[in-house]
Amino acid sequence: MNPEPDREPGGPTRHAGAEPACFEPHAARAMADMFDDVSGRYDLLNRVMSLGLDGGWRAAMWAGVPEDAAVVVDLCTGSGVSLRGLRRPGRLLIGIDVSLRMLEAAAARQRHGGWGPRLACADAFRLPLAEGSVDAVTIAFGIRNLRPRDAALSEIARVLRPGGALAVLEATAPAPSPLAPLHRFYLSRIVPLLGRLSPEPSAYRYLAESILEFGAGPEFERALEQAGFAIAERRSFLLAATRLWVARRSFPGSLAKDLRPSSQNAVAGPDRAVARESEWRLWTGARLVLSAALAAALAYGFWIVLKSGQDLPLTGWQRDLALWLLGGGAVVFGARTLWLLARWSGPAPRPSS
Repeated sequence: MNPEPDREPGGPTRHAGAEPACFEPHAARAMADMFDDVSGRYDLLNRVMSLGLDGGWRAAMWAGVPEDAAVVVDLCTGSGVSLRGLRRPGRLLIGIDVSLRMLEAAAARQRHGGWGPRLACADAFRLPLAEGSVDAVTIAFGIRNLRPRDAALSEIARVLRPGGALAVLEATAPAPSPLAPLHRFYLSRIVPLLGRLSPEPSAYRYLAESILEFGAGPEFERALEQAGFAIAERRSFLLAATRLWVARRSFPGSLAKDLRPSSQNAVAGPDRAVARESEWRLWTGARLVLSAALAAALAYGFWIVLKSGQDLPLTGWQRDLALWLLGGGAVVFGARTLWLLARWSGPAPRPSS
């Protein structure tokens, strides 16, 4: 196998070695085989890799689907995790995926629910749907697997009615920032390491490489616009490791420009929900700062006792106890700081009814 990196025209560098057939255009068969192999532990590993936050991200995606959408397609539905939040009385919900084993898992998951969705095994480039027959399409962590992307978006636009909604949730490559090296290390080292818990580790090497190939977001936004979609909303989660786009299929003719809302208008406004989210984010940020300060203070105290403990008026057991308390406290508040950071950078929880 050629160890040299591959580069698609105008695209990012991709190294050979992780399911190379999956990077080929229209690789439906290779994708089906790979996801068939990982279907058993797919949801568990996804939850671990997303730090348990993927449920909140999917909820934000569900919110991008209009309540009056009568026909909704969840494309690349996998094991059907995203179908739960899309059910509505009277709505025709269709989950489509190329992997038969993933669809079998989806069928088992939906077995005891009301308003059960229809499941179909199909190629995303040849959807078994009539032109303009769908009100909304959702894709969670699947659009990066569809190559060429412009052809995939063109097929989605074909089945969507004019004005129909497209909600895309996807893991993205690091954008330029101080944390970009850490994000890239997580993708290139930690994700393949966690993939060893799967019966097919190469699938998780592919996962990391496909995220890096997908880019940080601007490339996909250009593809959306070229396919005739007007972006209505864009959000980022977990310090931009995951992004959400909600777009509308433009009406033909000059109305397309008039229907293009700005990102600011889509997410802002003097309503109660926005005020509640701002208050929640401010309070969570304050707890985050306090927790980080306590973790730093405890870690500093641990270092002082470790370095200068012999000079302190402490007996041996008192010094050991102080090290255990300070070290344990630093670990606990460090973990709490990371948890609060993940919550603060993600979507605000919905108020309980």
